[in-house]
Amino acid sequence: MFEFSLSRKSLNHRIAALVRAAVATAAAIVFAVPCMAAGWPDRPIQMVVPFPPGSSPDILARIISEPLAQALGQPVIVENKPGAGGNIGTRNASKAKPDGYTILLTINGPIVTAPALYKKTLGYDPNHDLKPISLVGTSPNILIVPASSPARTVKEFVAMAKLKPGDLNYGTVGPGSSSHLSMAMLEHLAGISLQQIPYSSFPQIITSIINGDVQAGFMVPGIAMPQITAQKVRALAITSLKPSDVLPGIPTMDSEGYAGFESISWDALFAPRDTPDQIVQRFNVEITKILARPDVKQKMAALYFTPAPSSPGELTTLIHAETIRWGEVIHRLNLSLD
Repeated sequence: MFEFSLSRKSLNHRIAALVRAAVATAAAIVFAVPCMAAGWPDRPIQMVVPFPPGSSPDILARIISEPLAQALGQPVIVENKPGAGGNIGTRNASKAKPDGYTILLTINGPIVTAPALYKKTLGYDPNHDLKPISLVGTSPNILIVPASSPARTVKEFVAMAKLKPGDLNYGTVGPGSSSHLSMAMLEHLAGISLQQIPYSSFPQIITSIINGDVQAGFMVPGIAMPQITAQKVRALAITSLKPSDVLPGIPTMDSEGYAGFESISWDALFAPRDTPDQIVQRFNVEITKILARPDVKQKMAALYFTPAPSSPGELTTLIHAETIRWGEVIHRLNLSLD
């Protein structure tokens, strides 16, 4: 009897010890992520920009990286990883360790249109491999024509195109680019046909427009505005739904008779998919504060960008809507870059 009592007592102690260990393990699992987030960051953060130094995403990244570093107490290092229209750097960032030490600042192309253009070779799924943090800024494109063009409005340009179907041309930075898809959307809505002339850069396009070799193009404001101010080219419209504070006096495509015509360039921040939510939220909070600063607004306005902080959910909604809209344009063109 005595031996049996001892064994039973020993067994009870063992069971109790096992229960205590299980409870401790469960608690460790439950609180592991919050504890990790509480200690973050304790080393430099890498901000990947999938475009070269001097590009607008690179400049925007450097505008926000310094105040972000001050807010987080750790350096935020901008890493340029260009190639394939931003797809290479975006893919690299999507595969990074989701520990809050790698974030991505990119434009809409690698997120919205690339999946439809590169169905076989993209190597990442932006909807699955990346977690939205916040929209950073938006900027419309500008439809321009040579200063010598008889077209002074979008309606007059469309009328010219209808008189000479297929004769007028326009410049782009390549098939599938915003400059191409925007004009393809106008062609569809206006019932016109134009010839695409691809170039390797926007400066080359605007030089050809100034010289009259190209009749039109949807241009980024940073390249177009100096030539518009110098009256070497003429602005017909911008591609935002509402008038732009940074591009005053230029009508919208919507107000020119093409209701709902919108083709904005935007930059946004993302993290690898499994980055903890509380880290993503901390980034979002700090970016919202940074984009409200007068000095940051002034620097972004110099690039013709409007600060546009958002919640992760709002950015997700924007991506979904733009993926549908531009996917329809790409499908209509039967365009693939694989």
